[in-house]
Amino acid sequence: MKFSKTIIAGVIMLAGVNAFAQKKAEKFEKLQIEMFPKAKEGFKQVYIQLPIAKNENDLKVEFFVGAEKMLDCNKHFLIGKINTQDLQGWGYNYYEIESKGETGGTLMACPDQKLTQKFVYLQPETVRYNSKLPLVFYVPKDMEVRYRVLRPDAMKKAVQR
Repeated sequence: MKFSKTIIAGVIMLAGVNAFAQKKAEKFEKLQIEMFPKAKEGFKQVYIQLPIAKNENDLKVEFFVGAEKMLDCNKHFLIGKINTQDLQGWGYNYYEIESKGETGGTLMACPDQKLTQKFVYLQPETVRYNSKLPLVFYVPKDMEVRYRVLRPDAMKKAVQR
């Protein structure tokens, strides 16, 4: 009987510690975001908080800044650039997007002139994976940020001749 009360008390204590740790992590994440500047007029702040991963030094993050647009059969890209800024006094980076949403593309003759919705984006960038700091972006209000995590394949052996 005494043993089961001890187990129940331990489980309750662990649940309390876990809830405390979760609240502390949420508070830390909010502090991290608040230390970055506020978004300028016409822009929004977007951030990516990466989950903790094994072997983070082996991973990379590729991000795409763009918008959904109705486009023809040509290959399109968004005109603009991504500027890396230093968060003064902290040593962290954030990204400011310079783009008016204009697109460029190939000039193939599209036989049916049919338009389809596509995600058109700026030249993607690749950065190192770091779950300790968010990736923070300042993008025009009509744009979004997408990303993917790049993982190394199993090591391959070169062909020798």
